[in-house]
Amino acid sequence: MRDEPAVRVVTDSTACLPDPADLVEVGVLDGLDAGPLVVPLHVVTSDGERCEGVDITPEDVADRISRGERLTTSQPATEEFTRAFRGLVAAGARSVVSVHLSSALSGTVDSAARAGQRAMLPVRVVDSRSAAMALGFAALEASRCAAAGCDADHVARRAQEVADSAGAWFLVDSLDHLRRGGRLSAPAAALGTALGVRPILGLVDGRVDLVQRVRTRKAAVARLVDLAVERAAQASRPALAVHHLGAPERAQEVAAELAERVGARPVVSPVSAVLGAHVGPGALAVVVVDRGAHVHDLEPGGPW
Repeated sequence: MRDEPAVRVVTDSTACLPDPADLVEVGVLDGLDAGPLVVPLHVVTSDGERCEGVDITPEDVADRISRGERLTTSQPATEEFTRAFRGLVAAGARSVVSVHLSSALSGTVDSAARAGQRAMLPVRVVDSRSAAMALGFAALEASRCAAAGCDADHVARRAQEVADSAGAWFLVDSLDHLRRGGRLSAPAAALGTALGVRPILGLVDGRVDLVQRVRTRKAAVARLVDLAVERAAQASRPALAVHHLGAPERAQEVAAELAERVGARPVVSPVSAVLGAHVGPGALAVVVVDRGAHVHDLEPGGPW
């Protein structure tokens, strides 16, 4: 295994990063063995605040919502980022690039920035203006640059470049979760449910917005796939992901169709518990980024 890079990349749990083995299988890990450090967000339940990836899973969230429980979420505290940055200092890092969920959706970027001001090393914070694997791919590509020995400015630019290339679209069974959580305006929610249509939502400039209305769920899923295929056709080196909450079979079907039409296998994973609390059970999402011509050839290493 290679030495730890001087620049380390940090992200948050809404990046929805799957197991490294899954990334190797679809060809997006490319020998990387020092992936991003993930700082978890929190889900606030009826029996206390839980740490994503530690004591609550996407499946738990889907089950709680299905039983009628209302969930809220919270960003990591500044102290959590401070501990993460100090741990990287102890491991030999000389600077950090911290890449996070859109600031229009969460205060996570602000928490990271405040911790960066107190850190014992330089910290560059990148607002991805996105979420899920749009954020995850950006963090992975930044980590690849860091592993190749690039400086923090280069690593931060690469994270922003990949995040800016992203397209992310999703379907939900109910808009109520997004509306209650303040992630979708009431007028947009009302428009989305008008006349019994199925709304296709997207991340537009970091915010959730209505992209299109379709008559049936089947047509909406088909349009979701078409949007991803169209964006992938514009990319020189596309990477794709399919996310779901409680709908693994549907996600695998979408991924198989995308693989056939695009020629690249998507990553398939549940949305994070925090994102799941806002989109609800039955959600289905597709993400496309352009990895472009920016390549660092890394010697194969072990899983990060």
